Amino acid sequence: MGKDTGFLEVDRQGPAMRQPEERVKDYKEHYLPLGERATEQASRCMDCGVPFCNSGCPLGNRIPEFNDAVYRGDYKEAYSVLRTTNNFPEFTGRICPAPCEAACVLGINNNPVTIEFIEKEISEKAWEEGWVVPKLPVVRTGKSVAVVGAGPAGLAAADQLNQKGHRVKVFERDARVGGLLTYGIPDYKLEKHVVARRAAIMEEEGVVFQCNTEIGTDITLEELRESFDAVLITIGSKQPRDIRAKGREATGVHFAMDFLHLNNQKVAGDAPIGNDITAKDKTVLVIGGGDTGSDCIGTSIRQGAKQVIQVTIEEQPPLERAANNPWPEWPKIMRTSSSHEEGCERIWGLNATSFNSDDQGNLVSVSFDEVRGEELAGRWQFVPTGAQRTIECDMAVLAIGFVHPEHEGLVSGAGLSTDPRGNIAAEGFKTSMEGVFTAGDARRGQSLVVWAIAEGRQAADAIDVSLAKA
Repeated sequence: MGKDTGFLEVDRQGPAMRQPEERVKDYKEHYLPLGERATEQASRCMDCGVPFCNSGCPLGNRIPEFNDAVYRGDYKEAYSVLRTTNNFPEFTGRICPAPCEAACVLGINNNPVTIEFIEKEISEKAWEEGWVVPKLPVVRTGKSVAVVGAGPAGLAAADQLNQKGHRVKVFERDARVGGLLTYGIPDYKLEKHVVARRAAIMEEEGVVFQCNTEIGTDITLEELRESFDAVLITIGSKQPRDIRAKGREATGVHFAMDFLHLNNQKVAGDAPIGNDITAKDKTVLVIGGGDTGSDCIGTSIRQGAKQVIQVTIEEQPPLERAANNPWPEWPKIMRTSSSHEEGCERIWGLNATSFNSDDQGNLVSVSFDEVRGEELAGRWQFVPTGAQRTIECDMAVLAIGFVHPEHEGLVSGAGLSTDPRGNIAAEGFKTSMEGVFTAGDARRGQSLVVWAIAEGRQAADAIDVSLAKA
């Protein structure tokens, strides 16, 4: 423990941000480095007898240990500690909702430690100082593994399997590796050179990436299984949740990931695929209150939207924890993202009932029922209050989550079993096909990037054990 009174003397303070009027002109990251403040922020860590932050993190990051190292100014030790549990701290230090902070014991009666920002600071220091170098496996096992999908779960598994000595080849249907990291998350939260530099290190370590290749179309799963000793499927949960409402087919209604994917392609300089989707000079209605909805807001503003409105079915949460939401539960409080700060009207308690269009089929407004949450028959439900509301707009973006992995092609073509929710069924990480494993959102359903990395690591261990027995 670096400073036993740090948590009493220092208030929580995150990094500075670029001003909204400046940052909306580009897609550069909006947070500035934490810098020297990292030392005093790390001093707030109490090194609790039972560090709940460790268990709050899906990866089990040894948080008090790297906080202590940062306080002492030993960033190299801090990075070494961080890398023992996290393959990609440069990703989670930027885009993780930080369940570790929600579990921080200091959060009982104070603001928790700025764990996520400290993690980013450690990672960037490691890259700046040249401590991130290729680490080649000492021995090769002679076994080979194909990883389908280069998102966070696939990348983590590939990294782990390669370090265990197996030959790893990652197949990705898009033009670049990263999955959601590259095509779903806007650059102002995660610039793509951060993903590319990690992929380059992995290539130097022996991992092979083959992009623009869709398994189930270009190569069948059976063919892949014949060529490799094991196959791991990490294709994410990309089937978007839809709204069954009158007029849903109106021109101007888009899924969030279609919108974000295309914009990220344009920012990267890649040729757009299919019809263009732009918010320029439009009144944009974002339906959905999560991180993806926030990403759609920031992207719409940068594209030159005339107005952005966000609606969500949930009621507006309180600014502070309610009495029935004590630590260490996830804090159900009002969250304002950087995108909200850039200019967005937020409306709560609305459920879409119809998409209204003009004579040419173009969207002109969306009608809603006002709803409130009630517990009925032991189940929380949203009940109409009897009031309605219509909001005029030129474009609506559905950011209400994902239901399961895409079935067409790989899953249905290979006859892989699915669970009742439509995810790839697995016993542990083993699918219904011999020698084929699955991990990440494809197995557990829509979740966090940090969970995907954890799943990839665990699946790699399962595959390694299986190959050792073969």
